[in-house]
Amino acid sequence: MLAFTARRLLTPNGVVAPALMIVDGGRIQEIAARGDRQLPAGAALRDFGGGVIVPGYVDLHIHGNAGYDVMDESAEALPAIERMLARHGVTSYFPTTVTAPIDRTLRALERLADAIEACEQKEPDRAGRAAPVGVHLEGPFISHARRGVHPAGDLLPPRVETFERFWQAARGHIRMMTLAPELEGAIELIGAATARGVCVSLGHSDADFAVTERAIDAGARHATHIFNAMRPLGHRDPGILGAVLTDSRVSADIIADGIHLDSVIVKLVAQLKGPELTVLITDATAATGMPDGRYRLGSIEVDVRDGKCAFDGRLAGSVLTMDRAVRNLSQFAGWSLLDAVGAATLNPARVVRCADKGVLRAGADADFLVLDERGDVLRTFVGGVECLA
Repeated sequence: MLAFTARRLLTPNGVVAPALMIVDGGRIQEIAARGDRQLPAGAALRDFGGGVIVPGYVDLHIHGNAGYDVMDESAEALPAIERMLARHGVTSYFPTTVTAPIDRTLRALERLADAIEACEQKEPDRAGRAAPVGVHLEGPFISHARRGVHPAGDLLPPRVETFERFWQAARGHIRMMTLAPELEGAIELIGAATARGVCVSLGHSDADFAVTERAIDAGARHATHIFNAMRPLGHRDPGILGAVLTDSRVSADIIADGIHLDSVIVKLVAQLKGPELTVLITDATAATGMPDGRYRLGSIEVDVRDGKCAFDGRLAGSVLTMDRAVRNLSQFAGWSLLDAVGAATLNPARVVRCADKGVLRAGADADFLVLDERGDVLRTFVGGVECLA
């Protein structure tokens, strides 16, 4: 049994200060005000003084970092990615595929399913690393007009039978799927995927307002990197953005790196979606944490210079880390640090319905961070085990 104390601790119901958190068997047993609870007999104490204990960050959309892509076949890829994620506060993540030849996607899904199941079985060599929770399938069911850098020749029409092949390869671990709702067959696929518990996210889309609303009625409930790879917002043609920004059934994620969105647009999304429906992602690539150069993104190569990832002049993912995204959201939107933390913890966990992630409460997984007042990550714990650099 472990006991952790700090000046403040963030729970869904507010801040506990000063705080005591009891952890046993990788789960939170109790949270209390320090003065209201004696330390359990025999508990080992870790006191973080003036630090702030918050839930571990949850990244719904990440392609890689540390020179590796999540679709790489190398055995070193995921461990290296997971160690870097933990250093930047991410304790749970959704490895995100990019459109590729279907056989390569199927092989990647099988490997990712292996990694998720190894984590679920708590294999000892996983200790202290960010945990893959489910797969995010980004493409191939996206718009040619708004494909970004996804290879045009590998895009596929939305078909339930094609999704079934992906589902079987991933052994049911697909938890999120980005889809363009205007494509023929998309509404049927939204219904089928939603019935499997998949969060269907609208993105890489040229949809108009009416089609987007039909997709939401069919079960879509999130939007992928809003404003990016989407039909622009028009004052007589509100399109997909008009629907996503005004429909309270839909949450939206943003890449708050100051490159993908102007800071004013980040503030606009934060104001319209509010502190419960705004979600931070990184869309990070293999270039994250690496020097300028050329790196893989799925089956393509991207060039990185001065913090910008590009392919043929178009943005291609990011080099953003989640700790910086939290600080940027706080600055751009004028939110408190703790409100910004919610967009990287509780909100993404809600999107994919992971009840024991992104939250500090009795019974939840003991995935948490210690931050300083600026939002810098001082310590990261996964299942109560500290992640060491």
